[in-house]
Amino acid sequence: MTVPQFPPLPPPVSASPRASARKDSRRVRWLRRGLDTYTSLPLFALALLAGLWLLSLHEIDLGRERARAAGVEAVGELLNTYEAQVARSVDGIDQTLRVLKYAVERSGPTGALPELNREGLLPSSAVYAVLVVDRHGMVVASNPQQQAFSVADQPYFTFHQQRESGGLYVSEVLRDSARAEAHLHFARRLDDAQGNFAGIVMLEVEPGYFTSSYERGSLGQRGMLGLLGPDDVVRALRIGDQVSYGQRLVVQRGRVDAGDGVARFSATRQLQLAPLRLVAGLDEAEQMAPFERESRDKLWAIAMASLALVIATTLLWIWAWQGARNRARVRRARETFAAASAASHDGFFVMHEIRDENDVIVDFSFIDVNARAEQMTGMSRDQLCRTTLLELIPAARASGMFEQLVHATCVEGVHEREWENTDEPQFPRWMQKQVVSVEGGIVAIVRDITERKLAEERVLHLAHHDPLTGLPNRMRITERLDQMVAATRSAGGAIMVAFIDLDGFKLVNDGLGHNAGDELLKVVAARMTACLRLGDIVGRFGGDEFVLMLDAARSDDATAVIERVCQAVLQPICVAGQDVQVSCSIGVALGPHDGGDAETLLMHADAAMYRAKEAGKNNYQFYTREMNFSIEQKLQLMDGLRGALEQQQFRLVYQPKVELQTGRIFGAEALVRWDHPEQGVVGPDRFIPLAEESGMIIALGEWVLRTSCRQNQAWQDAGMAPLRISVNVSPRQFEEQGLVQRVARALADSGMEAQWLELEVTEGVIMRDLPQALEKMAQLRAMGVSLSIDDFGTGYSSLSALKSFPISTLKIDKSFVRDLGRSDGDEAIASSIIALAHRLKLRVIAEGVETEQQRSFLADNGCDELQGYLISRPVPPERLAQMLPAPETQAEAA
Repeated sequence: MTVPQFPPLPPPVSASPRASARKDSRRVRWLRRGLDTYTSLPLFALALLAGLWLLSLHEIDLGRERARAAGVEAVGELLNTYEAQVARSVDGIDQTLRVLKYAVERSGPTGALPELNREGLLPSSAVYAVLVVDRHGMVVASNPQQQAFSVADQPYFTFHQQRESGGLYVSEVLRDSARAEAHLHFARRLDDAQGNFAGIVMLEVEPGYFTSSYERGSLGQRGMLGLLGPDDVVRALRIGDQVSYGQRLVVQRGRVDAGDGVARFSATRQLQLAPLRLVAGLDEAEQMAPFERESRDKLWAIAMASLALVIATTLLWIWAWQGARNRARVRRARETFAAASAASHDGFFVMHEIRDENDVIVDFSFIDVNARAEQMTGMSRDQLCRTTLLELIPAARASGMFEQLVHATCVEGVHEREWENTDEPQFPRWMQKQVVSVEGGIVAIVRDITERKLAEERVLHLAHHDPLTGLPNRMRITERLDQMVAATRSAGGAIMVAFIDLDGFKLVNDGLGHNAGDELLKVVAARMTACLRLGDIVGRFGGDEFVLMLDAARSDDATAVIERVCQAVLQPICVAGQDVQVSCSIGVALGPHDGGDAETLLMHADAAMYRAKEAGKNNYQFYTREMNFSIEQKLQLMDGLRGALEQQQFRLVYQPKVELQTGRIFGAEALVRWDHPEQGVVGPDRFIPLAEESGMIIALGEWVLRTSCRQNQAWQDAGMAPLRISVNVSPRQFEEQGLVQRVARALADSGMEAQWLELEVTEGVIMRDLPQALEKMAQLRAMGVSLSIDDFGTGYSSLSALKSFPISTLKIDKSFVRDLGRSDGDEAIASSIIALAHRLKLRVIAEGVETEQQRSFLADNGCDELQGYLISRPVPPERLAQMLPAPETQAEAA
């Protein structure tokens, strides 16, 4: 067989020298590009940023674990504290039950409680109720005293009845047939001499008692404290301000789910003294909030550092990139001009430099423009290309534009500047130009920024002017006043600063609505502006406060401006279809005499304005140094007011109310006085406004309510005829959510029946939020509390609203009573109020009655009741008791 012969393979073809050189050149080029700054710099910055963020996030994760461990530790400490508190309470309860058991088994159920009470061994009846139950389940003795009732069907009785248990039994939260409130029941078994079941001794306590140690400072807004029974049913649980009981909690692996969707660090522990389990919890979000804030701050700092690094890297990269690409970009400028400028909204001007024999640039000629440039100049391309810059804009040399363009031809780069056109009306007002130097000339890119500049001016105007009235706002007032003070200091002269506050504006705003109040402010602002001289300024400081800044070179002229403002503001104004009238109180300070800066002048003018308020409003007062002393006194009173209630510096006096026809004292109004340790007796007209302002009025009002109820009940317990005690409710008290509950607690604690309490509310307070006010009044009326409208006739309440008020009495304001017999207007108002009240089946009481003439007029017009100095000044409770008829006299009259 013949083997075929193949030709030999050709030798390997080697790469051509040109291809190899091209590959080496490409490798070198990429290597050089990788070593360039604009390539390596971003890579280095990226690596640095990655390391910084990874390290920071790792530290935050470690911190989060430490914060969670601290939260768990805090719950443990909280549970230890709570366990000690509950253990003391339960141990005290158990000791009391043991003593009571011993006393009952020794002295019998009827003799045990009196004996223990004499020995002072019974717990406070304000917290605990002690009961002794016989073997049939009947309550045979109690403290405080209760009617006998049966508990034979209650679990705390059947537990001991069915078992010979010597231990302590704690029931669920239950209600007895004699008491509507739910209580926890702690019970121990009683045995007779033979060891048989003889009943139980028991202590009742409200569930909230065991969570009263809840402190917001340590538990936060959504912390948790509570007691569970062995069945995981809540005996007492407090979360924030909410106390609950009776529900079943889910307890798994030591964590407690309260069912409110809040994640908590929680723990439980069995109480050794009783079959109770303690639970405590802290809201994870609240506990972790400091760490989260710290983490956010740290991330923000890292972000800022990263941003700074990015900005610095970007600037360096731009600088490096521009250095490498600047010449290539300039060379391509002409080539790309046509395509770039065709669809642009900016005007493109390509200009060639014109030089003289000394090689100095004397002008620029246009060699090319785009369509937008033609629109800006109003000339065609051919016309522009036949002219020069100085022919088109003759003012370019005087405005400095020409020198800027010459400078741009000598310095490479992009030159930007904004330009306001004030000489050539055919051009836009505001333009932004970018100039780039090219070979033999420049390329100028011009953009119309007029709309943006006008928008910026509008924003600047809004930042310094009140949007409602258009007047300068507080920021602009302060800036302008500083400028005026500086000018006065350097050039001499004087300025007058008037601080204006509208009198009665709040009544209009609350009674007629905010839209009416805004309309009133605009009208007042326009009237004030019309009163000014050239150079005077008026601004709105805020709310219903305005500031006048006047040139006081002639003080009588400046004072005349203030008087014109007072008269202009006082004129009636029609808003919301109703004529209203407001006045203004003005405080005046002179600069530089009363202050060398804007802040001081405004502060002193404000102090003078308050003096104008105190002087009866609708006037102006010049600042004096004594006004600062008045402010200091106010601050001292405010400081003393904070501790006055705890130090028992307040006392109540009572002003009797009499029936006009019979002269019988049927009630009294409780009035508070402050026995200041340094200033003596301080009247309510001085400290009540301060209490309103500081919020102390809530606690003070509750003290007045409780004290007057207890005093009234004490009079009744002494055998005196029941009086209706009247208590004033301040605006802040009435708007507070818990008013109805506070009244109910005061009645319950004093034991006084609701029919002997009357609350006095001003009509202006009711009209602030009429639906909510009616709801509160209905709840109080349903309790049996009487309601009275105080100072009637001084507010803006309508008759349609008045007829819906669940009230029993109208009190005529003393301003209408003062001139009865001398003023036909006040007599007409008073008689109208009396007739209106009687048509609405309401009783009428007149306050401030001081003369027989006033009393005769009120009697002739059918007024029902009187109150005032004619009857009696406010007197201490013991003096009022002496004014009331003796018990035997009351019996004979009956």
